[in-house]
Amino acid sequence: QVQLVESGGGLVQAGGSLRLSCAASGRTFSTYAMGWFRQAPGKEREFVATINWSGASSYYADSVKGRFTISRDNAKNTVYLQMNSLKPEDTAVYYCAACTVGRVLNRVYDYDYWGQGTQVTVSS
Repeated sequence: QVQLVESGGGLVQAGGSLRLSCAASGRTFSTYAMGWFRQAPGKEREFVATINWSGASSYYADSVKGRFTISRDNAKNTVYLQMNSLKPEDTAVYYCAACTVGRVLNRVYDYDYWGQGTQVTVSS
């Protein structure tokens, strides 16, 4: 069993930055691919970014490419999402997820464990 706890959300003005963190429990973190997803009110949960088990490979949604960066520190059992040039349309609850398959995957149902989410609000 893996437990995921997100932090770092908040309120920021458009053009600003935030860094989300996701701390994972368990000794198998370094074997999992990790992903970030988000869900805005009234919308389905959507893929944001994913990183493979080693950190050597990552993949982004087109809507965040060039603005967001996913990274991980396996020694700290933590994955990060650096978000720059934030836009009002980035407003959502952001979820961290773990996939026991180590390669990058971008579908909600590929992921086995989920955090509780952290709210990101971008004001215009």
